Amino acid sequence: MADNQSPKKSGASGANTGWAAVGYLISGIAVWGFVGWLIDRWLGTDGIATGIGCVLGAAGGIYLVVKKLGA
Repeated sequence: MADNQSPKKSGASGANTGWAAVGYLISGIAVWGFVGWLIDRWLGTDGIATGIGCVLGAAGGIYLVVKKLGA
């Protein structure tokens, strides 16, 4: 009767990995975009630091996806 049991899968499914990648990207853009927005408010610039922060956040999110979720 033990032969009828299906083996349990270990590790994350593909959907969980995809949501983790999306989470890394969105959180990187949101956090560093907010930091850029704060710098814009401090320096009185017109969104330049916000744009730079969003680009750096996206780059950091991509780095984390490759580093943590890449093969």
